[in-house]
Amino acid sequence: MEIKRIKTPLEPYVIEQLKAGEKVFLSGYIYTSRDAAHKRFVDTLNEGGRLPFDIQNQVIYYCGPSPAPPGRVIGACGPTTSSRMDAYAPRLVSLGLKGMIGKGKRSQAVKDALKQYKAVYFGATGGAGALLSKSVISSEVVAYEELGPEAVVKLGVVDMPLFVINDVYGNDLYESGAERYKR
Repeated sequence: MEIKRIKTPLEPYVIEQLKAGEKVFLSGYIYTSRDAAHKRFVDTLNEGGRLPFDIQNQVIYYCGPSPAPPGRVIGACGPTTSSRMDAYAPRLVSLGLKGMIGKGKRSQAVKDALKQYKAVYFGATGGAGALLSKSVISSEVVAYEELGPEAVVKLGVVDMPLFVINDVYGNDLYESGAERYKR
């Protein structure tokens, strides 16, 4: 299987080349965010405010990194269950978010938003937070520090191993993969 190397910010022409099932190595900056931060994002937008970072063409990683051990940039940083962000994701995608990283299936509303606004959902391997942390070269809290591990953190990553789960064409690896193994 060929591995595609992609960089953030995600440009439309790159996103349109990605297909569900492909393996990618992602490099650049991504932002961690979980339930509490997502709720704050949407509350802020509903009150007419601005998000704490420019979301245009960015990637959000559904992750709450653990503290960095001595000599490391970050502790374990594995994905959390993405469906908990499904109530918020379509709004963020409509504002220019181009990628999300997590684990598990997405709702039809999220998949529809990915197709409509040309964005992708990547899967990271659950239970491999220590391994995934080896891709992280920098870490900086950028918002909601009081949320502890659920604060928004800007991560610099190099060759983070991911799979394309949902692409801009409406394909879903969880569905196509299951169909392939039924045969």
